Order: sequence, then C-alpha cells, then structure tokens
Amino acid sequence: MKKLGIDVGGSGIKGAIVDLDKGELITERFRIETPQPATPKAVAEIVKEIADHFKWKEEIGIGFPAVVQQGVVHTASNIDDSWIEVEADILFSDITGRECHLINDADAAGLAEIKYGKGNQQSGTVVLVTIGTGLGTALFRDGKLVPNMELGHIKVKKKTAEHYASDAVRKAEGLKWKKWGKRFSKYLKRLEELIWPDLIILGGGASKKFHKYEKKLKNKTTVVPAELLNEAGIIGAALAVESQNIDVSK
Repeated sequence: MKKLGIDVGGSGIKGAIVDLDKGELITERFRIETPQPATPKAVAEIVKEIADHFKWKEEIGIGFPAVVQQGVVHTASNIDDSWIEVEADILFSDITGRECHLINDADAAGLAEIKYGKGNQQSGTVVLVTIGTGLGTALFRDGKLVPNMELGHIKVKKKTAEHYASDAVRKAEGLKWKKWGKRFSKYLKRLEELIWPDLIILGGGASKKFHKYEKKLKNKTTVVPAELLNEAGIIGAALAVESQNIDVSK
C-alpha cells in the first residue's frame, strides 16, 4: 500500500511516497524551503506543490509542528502564530484538492518508529524524544499513541526542558556532546519520574551522534537511538492517513 507523507519543518517541507507494507520510501524525498512567514496559505501551497511533483491524487498525511486535535491546530511554539485555531485539515484539503490529515510531527515520527523501527514489538510504555530546535515527544502504551504529549515543555532545573536540553541549546551554548549528555540525562530522569517508560527512543538530528554522549546517560530506562532517522516523519505521516485511530500495535 502506497501513501504520500509530508513533513512540515521550520526550515524545510519535504515529502515522499511511502510503501506502508515495508515502511520504506519508494521515491526520493522532495524538499522545498519553508516560506517566511510560514502562514497557513503559504505552507498549504507548498504542500500542493509537493503533491503535484509526485502527481499524487489521493489522500495526504502531513506531520506538523504543533498540537493538532481533530484537524485543528492549537499551538504555535515553533511556527507562525497565525496557525492557532486554524482548521488545518480543511484548509490543506481545499488548497491541495486532496483529502489531507494532519498529525503532530513528533507523533508521526513515533508512529513510524513503533511500527517499523526500534519500538516494534515493545510492550508497555514507550516514549520517543525528537531532539532538534525543541524537544518533541510521542508517547505509546502497548503500541497505541497518546497524541499531543508535549513533554518537551516540562520543567527541568527551573527551565522549560527544550530551553535546557535541546540540540539548539547545545549549539547556542557551545556545549560539548558529553557535557550536553549529562544535561540531557537529567531531562530523561524527569520523564522517568513522571511516566516510568519501558523504553526511550531518541530521534532527530542529535540521535545520529548517540555514541558521543551515550555513556553520560545515567538512566534506569533503556535508551536507544531511532532506526528510521530523517525518514521517520514522512513515513509516520503517511501511516497516519491509513490509521485514523492511530493504533499500530498490530
């Protein structure tokens, strides 16, 4: 089964056609820079351009950097404020001429990793943390997604976690990987105190450097780097089209 998945990011919007039977991209990723300002209409036009590029006529799954409930965007931490309370499923569907389904971007990456990657066959509670400009999180219980868990916004050392231990903070403060790893470990400890996960999966750009800070993660929970890396968001967005109840436990 083939679906088009699109991942909306702060710097780029990228998409590809996905084979959902295998959890693999079957085309090259097509990327267009995110328009500035990234207003709803401007972003939707880019999504249409990507769909046109692939000559895609069917439903589209879109991973989006915000809380999305029933197709409506409710937050704007890392996107333009004009998105708040936009009925985005309807907007994208109208502009692209295809039925569109939005899902939080971290939830999309988590779906992919649970279905096809390191979380496959893992029972109990699994949390995926995407490490980038912020800290995105996806929470699963026995393979079922608990959507829109903004666990990157919990407090660590009196700071919002993503302002304390994101990759953007590491770069801004010039932290070496080992020193940042100690800091990130404190964030994971807070997650452990709150949700007692059975497995923590790390995604996003910093997961590629896992070997540089792995030994500094002094956590009780098993922590592993994601398997699908940069493709997870696209694959998960495509998967969300097929599973509106978002149950990948089977």
